[in-house]
Order: sequence, then structure tokens, then C-alpha cells
Amino acid sequence: MDLTDLGEMDKFERQRKDKLARVVELGIDPYGGRYEPAEAAEDIKGRFRDGDEEQLARCAGRIVLLRDIGKLIFITLRDSSGTIQIGLSKKLLSARWELAKLLEVGDIIGSAGRLGRTKTGEITIWADDLMLLSKCVLPPPEKFHGLADIDQRYRHRFVDLWANPEVMERFKKRFAIVATIRSFLEARGFLEVETPMMQTIAGGAAAKPFVTHHNSLDLDLFLRISPELFLKRLLVGGMERVFEINRNFRNEGLSRQHNPEFTMLEVYQAYGDYEVMMDLTEELIGLCVEKHCRGSRVAFGDLTIDFGRPWRRATYAELLKEHSGCEIDDLKAVRARARELNLEETLMDDVVVVNEVFEATVEDHLVSPTFVIDYPAPLCPLTRRKKEDPRYAERFELFIAGMELANAYTELNDPVVQEENFQIQLRGQEDTMATMDKDFITALKYGMPPAGGLGIGIDRLVMVLTGALSIRDVVLFPLLKPKSPDRQ
Repeated sequence: MDLTDLGEMDKFERQRKDKLARVVELGIDPYGGRYEPAEAAEDIKGRFRDGDEEQLARCAGRIVLLRDIGKLIFITLRDSSGTIQIGLSKKLLSARWELAKLLEVGDIIGSAGRLGRTKTGEITIWADDLMLLSKCVLPPPEKFHGLADIDQRYRHRFVDLWANPEVMERFKKRFAIVATIRSFLEARGFLEVETPMMQTIAGGAAAKPFVTHHNSLDLDLFLRISPELFLKRLLVGGMERVFEINRNFRNEGLSRQHNPEFTMLEVYQAYGDYEVMMDLTEELIGLCVEKHCRGSRVAFGDLTIDFGRPWRRATYAELLKEHSGCEIDDLKAVRARARELNLEETLMDDVVVVNEVFEATVEDHLVSPTFVIDYPAPLCPLTRRKKEDPRYAERFELFIAGMELANAYTELNDPVVQEENFQIQLRGQEDTMATMDKDFITALKYGMPPAGGLGIGIDRLVMVLTGALSIRDVVLFPLLKPKSPDRQ
């Protein structure tokens, strides 16, 4: 925003504060009070009956459009359900007419009166009662820079939500999707649980944590990067089906797919495996598509995602061969392909090079739902190996629109092997997975039932189901870079 825009905004703000002062001079509280009962705008329109002149309505919301034509003022009022027109006339309002003439777009009002239609057929509350509930002293965005500034929309979500109905609808859909997930799992006997968000060891994933400090205990703590190891402790304790919709924190970069604070669904089922989790994932997301999308084909930018079932299931090795041209065991060819892709492979372990080539050549091709199964075992320290070929782990990742949406394992429940895997991670590494969680090993020694575990990224799932191309569009208050001095 340049200085001209700032000057315009200051001018409009001064004008609005002048009107605020005039409201106060009228003896009216510009910040109102209780206004109940107030009916939802869409409910009022839904119950309207033509020809019934005795219908009354009472509604509250924000003015998003105002047309003053002298002795009549037409207002479009928006509440959380939608919009309704309010008709204000000097004849009906009498003493409140002075207040009506001071109203502006952005003000929050309450209004009551008879229901009718205008000559153009618009359902309208012809108000004989008017109350100012909150004066808006900053001009709506259209007055000075519009809503094209994406950064401003994210920073001022409180404006974005009421200025852009499609934004409100997207977040309503997010909350409905989460409700669907909860009801799906509860109907299958899963218990919703809560595990610690502050942990003494940041474990369960390979990611950099945020560090905080507990003053009374003089103890450094980590905001969790994953709830996995605590949820598995609950399996040890006898909770056979558990889930948590949790906030995780990873001290990493920002992108259209990554926010440092994000929401995950984690599910664990005793006596299951990754095949059980695959079926559950397909059924759960399929239900979300059925309930919250228009058909099984969903637009996502320039892509069309076909959610028609069954979804493809292909091994990691098959997909690597299909898209990179390399056999997974031909490390010479894999490294040559890495060099072609300008990947710095010389100091990487073999399995890391393989995975870098996989990410670079395969993932973008996985548009419609694809389960990538049987990952190289060294990439999966918490996963049971395949009995018929222990080079691979019983793990899948679900990709949609080139993004990883879900990650699942047949959980490793052998304490000896788990401790060995942790030890391998410890050697010469400084990431969070290199920390030995001895208490978790102790829990495994008491016996954890065989189990399947699953994590689904809620933010990314909502992105796909709502067509939002950035994670910031589905997180109410995403983390943003600090504002530059010339921005408001």
C-alpha cells in the first residue's frame, strides 16, 4: 500500500469518526448492547409467505451495501447465514431517522419490522425499530484498496470473512468436514483423546521443533511435532481405537502447502495394519467428498481430481520406475538421474538419494488419489517391515493433486527393534528423531498390540475439497512474515 492509499484511508476514517461523534450527540450508545432474539437472515427469507401482511422479523448483522435515496434507505444486511434487505423510511422510523442517516457500510445494526417485498420482488424488513450495535470507524476495504491484496486479506481475516462470502463459506465447509470426520470415527468405536502439546522430547516425526521453557520446573519443552508416541502409549494401556484431531508445530519454512502450525488427524486401531488404514482412509475421504462436494470429480486449479473408487494402489518401486525410469535397486542409475535433476547427491545416503529422485519425478504425477505403498525400510523407523521382503516397510502415503495428504503404517511394536532403529537415527544426526524416547521404549516392553496408525493432514484435505490452492486460504489465521513499515 502506498502513501496515497494511506492518506485516503485516513480521510475516510476521519469522516467516520465525525459521524461517530454525531451519534453520541444524539444520546445513542454507538456500541449497543444485547439484541435478542435475532433470527438468521436466511431463515427469515425461508419462512416468508407472500400475501401475509402480519409477518414480523428481527435481524442483526453488518451493513454490506447501503443506498440512500432521500426519504428511503435500502440496506443489505449480512449475518452468518447470508443477507437480507432492510428498508428504512423516515415515516416508519420517526425519531430514529437521524440515526439511519448516519449509518455507513460496515456498521453492525439490529433491525425489526414487518416483512414484505419491494417492487423488484426483494424480500425486505420494513424497519420500525433500529439499533446501532457497533460503529465501524475504519472504512471497508473497497473504499481505498479493495480486496485484491492477498496479504491484507490474510492479515485482516476479520474483514475478509464478512467482505467475501465465499471465504466464510469455505471455512464453514472446513468445520463441516471436521464434524464428518468425527462422526465417522465415533460411529466405528474410536475414542477421541487429547495428548500433550508440550513434550520433554520432540518425537514421532523428523522435524525441527519449537522450544519453550517452563519457569517453575526450569525445564525446556518442545511444542509437539506429532502426537504419535503418546497415542501408541494409549494402545499399550488398552484403548484399542483412538483418534486425535490435533495441532502440531514444526519450525520449518512457509509455502502454499506448509504452515508451521497445522492440524492433523491421527488414528490408531489395535489389531489392524496399514491395509486396514488404507480402507479406512478411502472410506473416510470418500464420505467427505460425497457430503461436501458436488460429485466425485473435483476441480483444483487447473487439475481435475477424480475421487471415483477404488483408488489406485501402487508400490513405491513401481512408481519410481514408471516416472523416473530407474529400478529402485539400480543405485548407479538413480544417482545419475539425481544429477540430471541437479540434486546434490554425493554426500547423501543411497536411500535418501532414492527418495529425493522419487519426490522430484513421481509426486507431481499423482493427481487423483493414489496410495503409494511399501516404502524403503530405512525411511520408516517406526514401521513394521514386510515379512516377505524386509527391505520394505508396511507404510503408505496417500497423494492427491501432487500433495501428500495421509501417511500410515503397520506400527512397529517390537521394543528391541524399535530401540535399534532409534540408535541408528542417533548416529551422527541432530534432527528430532535422533532423540531416544526411553519412556516409549518402556511402554513397548509392556506390550503394544499389533496396530495400524494413520495421519491425515486436515488443512491439505480441506484445500483439495474446497479448491483452495494455498494453505493460507483454509487456516483462519496463518503465520505471515512481519509487515513492512509502509503497510497497514
